[in-house]
This record gives sequence, C-alpha cells and structure tokens, in this order.
Amino acid sequence: MENNQPYKSEKKIIAGILGILVGYLGIHKFYLGYTKEGVIQIIATFITFGFAGLIGFIEGIIYLTKSDEEFDKTYVEGHKGWF
Repeated sequence: MENNQPYKSEKKIIAGILGILVGYLGIHKFYLGYTKEGVIQIIATFITFGFAGLIGFIEGIIYLTKSDEEFDKTYVEGHKGWF
C-alpha cells in the first residue's frame, strides 16, 4: 500500500512552541529527550538572571522554520542537543 501523504514531524510544532514560550526552563529539551541539555539550560538561565533564556526562544524559532524532515533528521534521529 502506497502512502501519498506528505512527511509530517510529530514533535516539531510542540517543541518549537515550548522553546518560544518556556525555553528558559529547557522544557523543549526535555520534550525532545535531551535531559542533560535541559538541566544545563535551567542552570544557565538562573546563573545569567534569565538572559540565557534567549537560547530557548531562538531554538524554538529554528525548530519551526526547519522542514519536518530536516527537523527529525537533526533533532530526533541525529540527537543534536544545541541549535
């Protein structure tokens, strides 16, 4: 049986939104299975008095601008922890 539906990432939109809204807490990292990076994000946010939270915001935008297939290859299959 042939599947004619376009490729669709299951995690991209949720990870992107989490990165934009609560990226300072590293929630998007935990959602993607990156526990170590999530903890680092939380610590960095507190050490920099919130400035490192910008990283999560930027990553959320990056996630949403990638194609579904590219997102999965890079972050789900490739396990790229940062940017």
